[in-house]
Amino acid sequence: MLLWLAEYLQQYMSAFNVFQYLTFRGILSIITALGISLIVGPIMIRKLAHYQIGQTVRTDGPQTHLSKAGTPTMGGALILIAIALSTLLWGDLENRFVWVVLLTTLSFGVIGWVDDYRKLIRKDPTGLPARWKYFWQSVCGFAAAFYLFYSAQSVEETTLIVPFFKNVAIELGVMFILLTYFVIVGTSNAVNLTDGLDGLAILPTVLVAGALGIFAYLTGNVKFSDYLAIPYVAGVGELVILCGAIVGAGLGFLWFNTYPAQVFMGDVGALGLGAALGSIAVVVRQELVLVIMGGVFVMETVSVILQVSSFKLTGRRIFNMAPLHHHYELKGWPEPRVIVRFWIISVVLVLVGLATLKIR
Repeated sequence: MLLWLAEYLQQYMSAFNVFQYLTFRGILSIITALGISLIVGPIMIRKLAHYQIGQTVRTDGPQTHLSKAGTPTMGGALILIAIALSTLLWGDLENRFVWVVLLTTLSFGVIGWVDDYRKLIRKDPTGLPARWKYFWQSVCGFAAAFYLFYSAQSVEETTLIVPFFKNVAIELGVMFILLTYFVIVGTSNAVNLTDGLDGLAILPTVLVAGALGIFAYLTGNVKFSDYLAIPYVAGVGELVILCGAIVGAGLGFLWFNTYPAQVFMGDVGALGLGAALGSIAVVVRQELVLVIMGGVFVMETVSVILQVSSFKLTGRRIFNMAPLHHHYELKGWPEPRVIVRFWIISVVLVLVGLATLKIR
């Protein structure tokens, strides 16, 4: 939106040409989203507390969580609002990648909002039934997948890039649709499973989004992509703005979500942010690198799958409790220790993911 204004004004003052630079607008996007989160955050927390939209806590979980009951939740709406406003202000609104990622993010956020609304306001403990949640996730996931496939303007946009190998790329054809669906829906639910401790999910999300922003910038630059031997996708660099918005909004939310949390993001935030990471990874052709950088999300999801499978097949549990972060809590780790150690793992995995740009 402001990009159009800057383009108009630069004919009168050349200084406005600086808004053409992705890096400059990316920084502004971070600052804008951060500012929105910090300013609106206290207001939203007071409103949520006033209407008693508070967290419910499982009685079979760690006993230390019982004190969290009643903490305002659905704060993820703040994150999505900050992301949307910052992207609309600083992004190129004629760019198809910006719109498909933003709409996918918001659509998954709406699904999460309905689930939270039913649980917290209508006091329905089941929330949105699982079959309907996955149905609507599938509708939104396939919608993004079909659009990206049929709007692709080059074969690189639907080719699977294998990290650490310079010349290994697999042309997916229509299988791209299925892969995109699983990446978006899978990442959305993985982030949701991880969101169980104060700040546990949001900082890895910020780290991964920041790294994906670097991939977007390099993939959308013909010189850098050629030098690094990664596919060049015209226009994908504009996702730097959206990635910056996620980073800014996430850091702003972490200000209030850090231990002990003043607000939780709820499904509205977790499902939306996971879908954002998944869809960005697909657009920048780094689905496999996302698995590496989002390793914390992966291991949390795998722990749930293993726990459920083991209990159904043998009647025994592998972990004290799933997802994995609860296992370590029940082993006696204080909550802050679990959170920070998972953060450290995320930092290392994101660095490994970034290293794939050169290690080939």
